[in-house]
Amino acid sequence: MITIEAHAKINLTLDILDKRADGYHDVELVLQSIGLSDTIELAKINKGIKLELNVDKVIGGENLTADENNLAYRAAKLMIDYFNLAEGVFIRLTKKIPIAAGLAGGSTDAAAVIRGMNQLFNLHLTTQQMCDLAAKIGSDVPFCIVGGTCLAYGRGEKLKRLADLPSIPIVLIKPRGAIPTAWAYKTYDADKSSEHPDTNAICEAINLSDYEAVAELIFNVLERVAIKKYPAIETYKQKLIEAGAIAAMMSGSGPSIFGIAKTHDDAVKIADTFKDIGVEVFVTETVGRLEN
Repeated sequence: MITIEAHAKINLTLDILDKRADGYHDVELVLQSIGLSDTIELAKINKGIKLELNVDKVIGGENLTADENNLAYRAAKLMIDYFNLAEGVFIRLTKKIPIAAGLAGGSTDAAAVIRGMNQLFNLHLTTQQMCDLAAKIGSDVPFCIVGGTCLAYGRGEKLKRLADLPSIPIVLIKPRGAIPTAWAYKTYDADKSSEHPDTNAICEAINLSDYEAVAELIFNVLERVAIKKYPAIETYKQKLIEAGAIAAMMSGSGPSIFGIAKTHDDAVKIADTFKDIGVEVFVTETVGRLEN
């Protein structure tokens, strides 16, 4: 049995450039792994794919399915088909990352399956080879293969490593409900903002390990779109700041919001202010690149 921790991600920036001929968007994203993670356990079986879900710790987990609608299952099928594997794989997925949250929960599970099957079946794939396979599953999956801090571009599948940030305390808020990614991008296309993140500046601040400058430069162009329909996002952002976060922003297409705290103790105090108001709350931290 092989066990892989599948880390969630947050966006330090999200910028949308042009719409592509294939219907996707060219984007620039600064992505950051965090400590909050799902657990993937894998073992060989005679044939096929058996996906077992342990979803007791997440709201809405009953809506997950153990079939090709699940990215972990799709990743296993890709690996079996691509390498013509004679044996199958058993996967036990224990969810802790909130579902439909803008945290790459499904993508990171898929990445963990690719990384785990690389070990389990002694495929000896390089990180780049795993990333190339991961891109066939989804745009966030290559980043979830490598982790740490990266600039992502193209559809989000092309990566440039940045220096790993020091461990920074993060308070993560997941309101109830979901924001469909397709809706967010379509609405942005119809109502483009002239404001964009300074991607070069935040990359430089990251490489200098200046996390206070990073906090000042975080920016997500989808946030304004989301707030128009879900004004509670702005409310939670303000509450994070008032409780002591030095910066707060929506991650991905939402609806999760993260706050950057100065210390772990500060993060715990900030999180306490969100108790009993109908949101999921997590205290976590930024983490560095993954070992493959």
